[in-house]
Amino acid sequence: MTNVAQVLQDKIEQTTFTISPEATVLEAISLMANKGIGAVVVTDQDKVVGILSERDYTRKVMLMERTSKETAVQEIMTAKVLTVTKSTSVETCLDLMTDRHLRHLPVVENDRLIGLISIGDLVKAVMDDQRKLIDQLQQYIAS
Repeated sequence: MTNVAQVLQDKIEQTTFTISPEATVLEAISLMANKGIGAVVVTDQDKVVGILSERDYTRKVMLMERTSKETAVQEIMTAKVLTVTKSTSVETCLDLMTDRHLRHLPVVENDRLIGLISIGDLVKAVMDDQRKLIDQLQQYIAS
């Protein structure tokens, strides 16, 4: 089965966007809107300290009547971030994401952020694996 290293290699967009925990929520949501992304990794000197998603914003700013200009990212980010490594299997990632209701997983190596994978990246990888298996089986049957 495919692992995270292969998923990262196959991704069209390799850039992982990060933000400081001291940045304002307005800066974070502006970054997400400008880049067309649903989450941004919060880092301090390349170490993952949190993740901020659109869901965090709606639940912890809008619904609690905070202001985006005055609220720091560290006040609303998800601080207990589940991370994976390049050797983690796609199946394991999908299990983690399903069980914990996550849409994004930061990828770390030596405690440093090296990428971010989404549920969409993993679904694409599974579909590619299934397509390859079907092709192999069809070739086997035809020969």
